[in-house]
Amino acid sequence: MACYKYENFDTQLRAVENDVHIYDVVHDGGDVVSRSAVFTAAEYSRRIRDVKKRMERAGFDLIICQDPANMGWLTGYDGWSFYVPQCVLVHVDEERPIWFGRAQDEKSALLTTGLPQGNVVPFSEYLVQNPEGHPFDELAELVRARGWGKARIGVEMDAHYYTARCHAHLVQGLPEASFSNNGDLVNWARLIKSEPELALMREAGAICSHAMERAISKMSPGVPQNEVIAELYHAQIMGVGGLGGDYAAICPLMPVGEGTATPHLTWTEDPLPQSGLAILEIAGARRRYHAALTRTVHFGRPPQTYVDIAKAIVDGVDAGLEKARSGNTAEEVEAAWQAVLRSRGLKKESRVGYPIGLAYPPDWGERTVSLRPGDRTELQPGMCFHMMAGVWLGDFGLAISESFVVTDKGGEKLCTSPRKLIAVE
Repeated sequence: MACYKYENFDTQLRAVENDVHIYDVVHDGGDVVSRSAVFTAAEYSRRIRDVKKRMERAGFDLIICQDPANMGWLTGYDGWSFYVPQCVLVHVDEERPIWFGRAQDEKSALLTTGLPQGNVVPFSEYLVQNPEGHPFDELAELVRARGWGKARIGVEMDAHYYTARCHAHLVQGLPEASFSNNGDLVNWARLIKSEPELALMREAGAICSHAMERAISKMSPGVPQNEVIAELYHAQIMGVGGLGGDYAAICPLMPVGEGTATPHLTWTEDPLPQSGLAILEIAGARRRYHAALTRTVHFGRPPQTYVDIAKAIVDGVDAGLEKARSGNTAEEVEAAWQAVLRSRGLKKESRVGYPIGLAYPPDWGERTVSLRPGDRTELQPGMCFHMMAGVWLGDFGLAISESFVVTDKGGEKLCTSPRKLIAVE
């Protein structure tokens, strides 16, 4: 990483806003450290303006975001630090958000965001996993010091890392504030992807397609399951066509044999069978943006029953993609899929899809729209979904999914892997 020295450390240099990469310089003990970010300053400013409008409509003065994907979307922050309390604060009267996190990760925030030093606030290291204190004690102090002690505060009560203890210490430290669930406000703001985001989604799709191809090429009877996953991980991270890959928010899922009757099993070191099914669900990730994909493999000649079920799934996905055009609703996509299944004597009880995009462990879903009955969310261009198409029966299952972008003409596939039951002889 290049370092530069300038006499005026108060100067912050940026590339022109129409460049995909922006370059900030951050004062650090006399050195100015150059770093690149994924999106322009204009893109982040647009997001903050959108979120503030949503806050005003919802009646919030301040929101506290602990979902690492929301933190990254708002500021560019990217680090494996979500295992300790951290958050981003957005106030309706402040131009820029505030990053609050562990002191050890302060430098990470300065390197990965364009935030000035005053908007990067670390908490004391002694509060890490301390039963006698909590980082959100200091967060409450920060909120009071900013004059927001009586604010209407929206918190992310469904975020994976916003614990009961986080909330208890925050409420205790801000007795004059009012708290309520912000209804995944930022998640909803993320639903329609900008053009720069869609470019990353398509790149993630290319990586995903390549990784799936490499993994399937490794799958033969007798091959240890972990060797398939090793090949997959290598392909995911190496990427394709000069595009490097990122770690995925969910590890590869690979139920085998009777395990295919349930979707969320991982691999073992057992050998792949001489005959039977294996399902592989993966994602390609590019700068934290995900495109997910599922394919089913049969070792040996597949029974006609499996071939017929796979054909029903593929036809159902085609029907869903055709319906995934702007102006239609989420439930209409599911209905198109379900109609095909019913015509073949099949059904899927669970939803058939969910939004995807920027993500961190433990999930690549965005927790907003669901492709299921009753969800009348109107589809708009730029929304991205993983259509998790499959059926799980008593002792086996098949799944053949697609990630897509909503367009005026229907769902645009993000991946290019052949959509069929794959027979490995």
